[in-house]
Amino acid sequence: MRSYFNFQEYKTNLQTEILAGIATFLATAYIIVVNPSILSKTGMPFNAVLTATVIVCFFSSLLMGLYAKNPIVVAPGMGLNAFFTYTAVL
Repeated sequence: MRSYFNFQEYKTNLQTEILAGIATFLATAYIIVVNPSILSKTGMPFNAVLTATVIVCFFSSLLMGLYAKNPIVVAPGMGLNAFFTYTAVL
């Protein structure tokens, strides 16, 4: 794993990367609740949007890390969701 992610080249280690991942998750965890609460005002079921948000965020972030080797969280944009809900639908 160290060689796959080039830890030496980036002067990091597994512990640092795990702590960074936890911090990033905590900083973006609000999206799990806010996205469904905004989109549920359009008539979409809250639980379905919550499930879709979690699945899309998980797989897209996982692919970004494993395939692109780039530690970026991929999640829905709140601005676009708000535009869709309050301008396009309501």
